[in-house]
Amino acid sequence: MAGSTFGTIFKISTWGESHGKGIGVVIDGCPAGIPLSEEDIQKQLDRRKPGQNRYTTARAESDQVEILSGTFEGLTTGTPISLLVRNQDQRSRDYGTIAQLYRPGHADYTYDEKYGIRDYRGGGRSSGRETIGRVAAGAVSLKLLAEIGITVNAYVSAIGPVSIDRERMDLSYAEESPVRMPDKEATKEALAWLEQCIASKDSSGGAVECIVNRVPAGLGEPCFEKLDANLAKALMSIGAVKAVEIGDGTAVQKAKGSENNDAYLCGEDGVPYKASNHSGGMLGGISDGAPLFLRASFKPTPSIAQPQSMLGRDGKCHVESIHGRHDPIIVARAVPVVEAMTAVTLADHLLLAMASQIGYVKKIFGQKKI
Repeated sequence: MAGSTFGTIFKISTWGESHGKGIGVVIDGCPAGIPLSEEDIQKQLDRRKPGQNRYTTARAESDQVEILSGTFEGLTTGTPISLLVRNQDQRSRDYGTIAQLYRPGHADYTYDEKYGIRDYRGGGRSSGRETIGRVAAGAVSLKLLAEIGITVNAYVSAIGPVSIDRERMDLSYAEESPVRMPDKEATKEALAWLEQCIASKDSSGGAVECIVNRVPAGLGEPCFEKLDANLAKALMSIGAVKAVEIGDGTAVQKAKGSENNDAYLCGEDGVPYKASNHSGGMLGGISDGAPLFLRASFKPTPSIAQPQSMLGRDGKCHVESIHGRHDPIIVARAVPVVEAMTAVTLADHLLLAMASQIGYVKKIFGQKKI
């Protein structure tokens, strides 16, 4: 299978299936000398793991990570970092009734058409458990970015018909909220909405926003490797994401140039800044020094307990219900996934930018004796 590798210098390759022996990632191109422990990675995986509350799947997985290579005495060595999480609570029997059926909203049909193999055990490679490798790699990326003060913070901005109120936003509350919304009132409304979905054996869509602070200007490669293009690709590669917006996103279609332009102002300290940030921190595909702002829209969990019409491998349609343990809402557990893919992309562009000017090369090698 091609397509499981992402990045140019800071490169990740995820592997594993939902009901296989384990899930993992190999990270190549990570600089040496970064403090890294299993606890650093586990902290992020715990935010993604199942069974956190009644609004996540009840699958009982500890998601304990093992560092197999790439560190020595608590520091990265510059060699490939291999990370493993073993699956512990597979219940493949839950999928026995749909072994010959293609579930609506899932990749069952397209995977079978492409590979001619029907791995019906929880979706196999297209399962949400594939994101374990992404979050593990993201934890390493976040450590790299932290070395120069870059912070990445995502949160749930909408669940079904409920959206956060910008006036009530409190990012410090997001991790306390059962659905990671930085708004107490919106959280209450969202939980009531989800109870309705659960009662009717249904699911809900939602949105995750991500803010990145202290990003230096100059990250991004013009034309086909623009920072915004690669961030959009990174977020769209997350299984349930159907749309990505940067800055004002789709609202720009209603704006005038005078409204959408971010005017430059000169500060009292002589440092210029933008009066607004409609661009989301990027111009011409290159970071402009302002905070990055991203939004990803997630579709509802396709696995619902209602009877649905499914296509069979026999070419006929069958009415069947999906069994097993599934999330009534994806976005709460997707927050660390969005952070991870954002961080991996930025780590890669940070390293790429080091080769953009001869002055940068001289700073590293100009004083060295050969």
